[in-house]
Amino acid sequence: MELVHLRMVMPPSVTGPALGLLAAHGGVLNLVVVRAGHLPEGDAVECDVVRGAADELLGRLSALGVDRTGSIAVEQVGLILSRRAEEAVSKQPRALANAPLWAGVEARIRAETTYPPSFYLFLVVAGIIGSVGIMTNSQILIVAAMVVGPEYHAIAGVALGLDRRGRRRVVEGLRALSSGFALAIVVTFGFAVLSRAADLQSRAFELGLRPVSHLIDSPDFFSVVVAFLAGIVGIVSLTEARGGALLGVFISVTTIPAASDIAVSLAFADWDQARGSLIQLLLNVVVLVVVGVLTLRVQRWMWSRAAGRAARSRP
Repeated sequence: MELVHLRMVMPPSVTGPALGLLAAHGGVLNLVVVRAGHLPEGDAVECDVVRGAADELLGRLSALGVDRTGSIAVEQVGLILSRRAEEAVSKQPRALANAPLWAGVEARIRAETTYPPSFYLFLVVAGIIGSVGIMTNSQILIVAAMVVGPEYHAIAGVALGLDRRGRRRVVEGLRALSSGFALAIVVTFGFAVLSRAADLQSRAFELGLRPVSHLIDSPDFFSVVVAFLAGIVGIVSLTEARGGALLGVFISVTTIPAASDIAVSLAFADWDQARGSLIQLLLNVVVLVVVGVLTLRVQRWMWSRAAGRAARSRP
């Protein structure tokens, strides 16, 4: 049963309208009010809300100024034993049964778009793993590098910033991506130079048999198709909190492998491959960001229409 718990603090002047809104809504349960709270001074209001109605109610509570004059905390309810809750859920329109809680979606993306030193460390480690996969023609190591790389969260953060017109988030995300990939390429280049000096690359790679590298440095129509589809799946998986699908995105888009191939190609003085890998990297990042923005907006539009139809069908 999908319920969310709202815990709010608001000044007494807002409590009346907020209680009227919540009490009149059929998707609200267990409404409790504690008067005259402290820090900040005001009333504490708590309730459980059917998930399909939560997004609408949060918007209307924000319109009343609850978030500006007080606060709203949102928690997922793991388990509730209540006949009234079952009845409330059954009365909700089926179209909204799996409606995303957009405040939660944005909070989830924001939580993943912080850039501590570990973000850059993971990029560097992923770049080196990818370079080993390229020099040994090991597709398994390429997949491992994709899994380790944290760049998609930054890409999703940029997409959310563009969607919500949050300039700071866009600038921070682009700065993290550009500096992170640059650092990964520089460190990986150093590793590749040392590997070449020690003659550690595979003999097939040395002789020019480089199927893994050629796959990475040859952007084409299919590269765009894969990035386009991965961009859709990535945002939808974040919207619906599907970690398995998001992992599939990590191992389907050639971002980290492209950065690794730039470094390896420069170390082996293969300028054409380096240029092709750079194009592949930029192409994938741009497509993922653009598709991410479009997917967010299409999803909002679709769920908004579903909520509107549900509201009109209520007696």
